[in-house]
Amino acid sequence: MFNRLVGRKLALVDDLPGVTRDRREGEARLGDLSFTAIDTAGLDEAAPDSLAGRMRAQTEAAIRSADLNLFLIDARSGLTPIDAHFAELLRSSGRPVVLVANKAEGRAGEAGALEAYALGLGEPIAISAEHGEGLADLHAAILAHMPAEEEATAAGAPPKPIPIAVVGRPNAGKSTLINRMVGSDRLLTGPEAGITRDAIAIDWSWRDRAFRLFDTAGLRRRARVAGKLEKLAVGDALRAIRFADVVILVIDVAQPFEKQDLQIADLVESEGRAMVIALDKWDVVDDRQRTLQRLREETESLLPQIRGVPLVPVSGLTGEGIDRLMAEVERVYAVWNRRLPTARLNRWLAEIVERHPPPAVAGRRIRLRYLTQPKARPPSFVAFCSRPEALPDAWRRYLVNALREEFDLPGVPIRLTLRKGENPYEGRKRAK
Repeated sequence: MFNRLVGRKLALVDDLPGVTRDRREGEARLGDLSFTAIDTAGLDEAAPDSLAGRMRAQTEAAIRSADLNLFLIDARSGLTPIDAHFAELLRSSGRPVVLVANKAEGRAGEAGALEAYALGLGEPIAISAEHGEGLADLHAAILAHMPAEEEATAAGAPPKPIPIAVVGRPNAGKSTLINRMVGSDRLLTGPEAGITRDAIAIDWSWRDRAFRLFDTAGLRRRARVAGKLEKLAVGDALRAIRFADVVILVIDVAQPFEKQDLQIADLVESEGRAMVIALDKWDVVDDRQRTLQRLREETESLLPQIRGVPLVPVSGLTGEGIDRLMAEVERVYAVWNRRLPTARLNRWLAEIVERHPPPAVAGRRIRLRYLTQPKARPPSFVAFCSRPEALPDAWRRYLVNALREEFDLPGVPIRLTLRKGENPYEGRKRAK
């Protein structure tokens, strides 16, 4: 139903019950209506401390905050005692409710839709979310609860929020950290690994700047990814990385820089995203200065492709380091968007080539003639030279590292493309 309203396959869908765990928001459209839809975990009776109980608490929080609740029942299965129990919960919430009998297509769903009258929530709207049937009736029901349209008072559109993907291995503390950042238990957390499945988007403001945080499923090695649901969750996390501007890689400081951490960092670099590393669970570290120095040295050694990536000690449990983390996010975001003037680049290139010229290959010199930056996000450069195919990889790396150091480009990928420069004497030779 959620995917039908938002027009995309945002929420994971499977026949297995309990796929959805957290609240997931999406911008929905139904005819001429626009609204924010929130997908929630299925309501179930369970102990408060259990995973199912914590999922129910998230759903109840969504019920209390919503302007309108759509209560979906399975028309093919008919009414159940659990439906009646949660109908009472919705009535006691004091929020408006529209009863929706889903899977009502065909004769199999007609009887269940009629049974829904017994819940005392008014006339059920019979629909089929999968086939798109009954949406006109749903449109009318939602329209009756929409607020009157108000005149826009803001001068101009507000700036778009900066998308930030929070990624890491399972149980690294991603959801706990985001909950501490936003100041509420917005995301489901617990000691169980792999609680988060969907990439949950949360709009948040820090120091009057808008951000959109994406909590993602923990990423394990491909060989360990088991089952259809985990594969879907991993795919969702990878999409969050591709559409983010900045990625916060959360690393458990008790087990830092395992192979999977390095693979995630390499993926972020290959996607061209800016990155900040959050050293989580810093509250349990004893010798902090020595530990931080050691981790910085390991970062320089293990992640040379994103040299200078900032490391920020944080604690999702206590909130320590969150302001420093966001300050680094803003800094690397600015670097990721930086554009350098061509004249300055070429003055610098002339000095670099004079001080450390490219080696001669097969007895012939390689001449670098021109350097420009055609785009940012990430900073991308094009160098024109006489024989791009012969320039050694070591000298290319030297040029990238020198660019990073001279123009202060830490923590972001740098793209360098080599092209064959124009020969100024080529036209004369043809004329002769």
